[in-house]
Amino acid sequence: MNCPKKLDTIWGIFMGRKFKYSYDFKVRCVEDVLESNRSVNSVAQENNFEKTSLRRWISFYKKHGKEGLLPRKNQKYSIDFKQHVLQTIESKSLSLRDACVEFNIPNMCVIIQWQKNCKGQGILGLKEKPKGRPKSMNFKRAKKKTSKPLTR
Repeated sequence: MNCPKKLDTIWGIFMGRKFKYSYDFKVRCVEDVLESNRSVNSVAQENNFEKTSLRRWISFYKKHGKEGLLPRKNQKYSIDFKQHVLQTIESKSLSLRDACVEFNIPNMCVIIQWQKNCKGQGILGLKEKPKGRPKSMNFKRAKKKTSKPLTR
């Protein structure tokens, strides 16, 4: 189905899909704002996405360069790193957005989850939990009753 870009965006929102943007697209949009002196609003409207995403990309780009725009998926963080992030947020009164930029964490929800877990369970709440469904049954084969041969 060939839909115009605007209709594609509306259909995607309606269907509940998340849109992913390529690394090259992010770099081009950020450089449009920073080097071509275009406004965040105009670049976002021209490319049919939210200006808050572009602002976040610009923050990551300023702090970490082009590497800050690379896609990161399912990254695992150590307990020490998580604890350091949470302590820095408290001591420096950082917002979640600023903490994400500072520590190169792609999403604020990650930090929110760490805060919830730490508040409820302490340091043990920051420990990595196993993913997926637990095994529901432990199968043990029935042992033979005797090792003697069968007779008639």
